[in-house]
Amino acid sequence: MFRSVLGKTLGFVGYTVQYGCIAHCAFEYIGEFVVCSGPSMEPTIVNHDIVFSERMSRQQCKIQKGDIIIAKSPFDPNMNICKRVIGLEGDKVCTSSPSDLFKAHTYVPKGHVWLEGDNLRNSSDSRSYGPIPYALIRGRVCLKLWPLHSFGSLSESPTRRIIKARSDSD
Repeated sequence: MFRSVLGKTLGFVGYTVQYGCIAHCAFEYIGEFVVCSGPSMEPTIVNHDIVFSERMSRQQCKIQKGDIIIAKSPFDPNMNICKRVIGLEGDKVCTSSPSDLFKAHTYVPKGHVWLEGDNLRNSSDSRSYGPIPYALIRGRVCLKLWPLHSFGSLSESPTRRIIKARSDSD
């Protein structure tokens, strides 16, 4: 009887470890479900929305201007941020807020991206902490899952701060 119970227990532990490994690989290399919090991406993503973030774009270096991404916070590695990519390496981006009289610009350095929230008045983003390294990007948000009435792909930036370079239109 003891051997029977021990055999079943070890079998259960073995299956649990196998499924745990499969789940880990799926979340690490394919994508993950993310519950967003905070007002920085309103109205596109509001507090407690659930999105799916896929990892393939990051791994294949296919992040583009206008994509919404999940990245590690440059200040707290235990926290993720959700922002829109405004500029890629080499792009000239506006660093001032929309209400500023004089506009300031900078160039995004190699290996970095410029991120901004859609709610510019209530977002801590690259305007305050600068461009972030590409390595901090965890994935690209491709689908809003919850709430169900807004299920689907995400809309374009309501701020219209993405500047297309001449080579983007070719």
